[in-house]
Amino acid sequence: MNLFRRRAARRIAAISLLLANLASSLAWLVAHERAEEDIVALAMEESRRLLHHFNAFDLTGPDAQAHAIDAASQIVGGLFDIAEIYDPNGEKLAEAITVAGELVEPMLPKHGRPSYTQPSYESLSLPDGRWVLRVFVPLSADLKQSGGPLTGYFEGMRIMPDWQYEKITESALIAALIAGLSSLLCGLVIYPVVVHLSADNERKAREVLDSHISMMDSLGRAIAKRDSDTGAHNYRVAWIAAKIGEALGLSGASMQALIAGSFLHDVGKIGIPDAILLKPGRLTDEEMRIMRTHVSQGEEIVSGMGWLHGAQEVVAAHHEKWDGSGYPRGLAGEAIPLAARIFAVADVFDALTSKRPYKEPFSFEETMAILEHDTGHHFEPAVMKVFRSLSAEIHAQLKTSDERSARALLEECIRRHFDA
Repeated sequence: MNLFRRRAARRIAAISLLLANLASSLAWLVAHERAEEDIVALAMEESRRLLHHFNAFDLTGPDAQAHAIDAASQIVGGLFDIAEIYDPNGEKLAEAITVAGELVEPMLPKHGRPSYTQPSYESLSLPDGRWVLRVFVPLSADLKQSGGPLTGYFEGMRIMPDWQYEKITESALIAALIAGLSSLLCGLVIYPVVVHLSADNERKAREVLDSHISMMDSLGRAIAKRDSDTGAHNYRVAWIAAKIGEALGLSGASMQALIAGSFLHDVGKIGIPDAILLKPGRLTDEEMRIMRTHVSQGEEIVSGMGWLHGAQEVVAAHHEKWDGSGYPRGLAGEAIPLAARIFAVADVFDALTSKRPYKEPFSFEETMAILEHDTGHHFEPAVMKVFRSLSAEIHAQLKTSDERSARALLEECIRRHFDA
């Protein structure tokens, strides 16, 4: 299992467990409340029926209290442990209570005269751990019509027996387990879909990356052909710059911009006439002015080119110097982009240690002496400090490398930083 699949499995599992926990809790609450409501609905229906049977719905006549007492005494002991009946003004007409109800009544919250118009209930957990339900039912003369004129109020309290509590708990637990398992099963079903889509996206991303690398490689080769170079310089200098960037902690877009910019630093030379670009002798002042336009031309080429847009920092500033004596803008210090400051060290190091048609390679010691001499003038001291610790290893690795091996080094670096 690759890194992505492990991450996907962990994340989907975590989300599934979270959803299972939430769904289970919600299912538990809903099932528990639904069971309460079913019990209350049955209690209300039975209380209405008994009240109507004992003529205790119309509580305004001279026999209202007698009817209320009869009804309350019949209701209590079955569905309810306390039964209270009130007239339309909220005056209590009758109360019946079981022995268990007498023990519980002091623990119940008190309330004023009833004045509600809709039936309701309370679910209470008493200090001694018992669970009780209280129902509040407004009464009207018509048993089937609850919206008619109020003729009184009925209030009942039921102590829930253990068997009923266990039954409700069992039903709620089953509902919670079903909801939780459903969430986990959804995670199991989603995982292969996510992996498949990710693999497809990864394949497409690799195809895009390959096309980007090919485009960058083609541009680099075009530059090398025009400049009478083998192209190995572009691979080496981009790899050296990446090594320095890694040591400086660069990653993501910053590292990608450094690699692309270092590889394409001379892309603007495509626009320089051959008579100037390939001239074997010293350039005139006018020819040097034209040669230096390769910076601005390169900047125009890479600007707005999607993923290559970041290369602009190096392309536009790779001839700037730390002390401000470079061109084309004469930038100095940290006004020069960090990628260009890194590239400056990598470029000169490779130029000095590489064999060219017009020179033999400098030794490692000679090269480092030149770089040290120019530190603070051409190169940033902080970048040189980092490069100093890497230079011997870099020189040893590139000393015997050809264009093919240099390209392989850079491709591995590109895939590591562009394929994150």
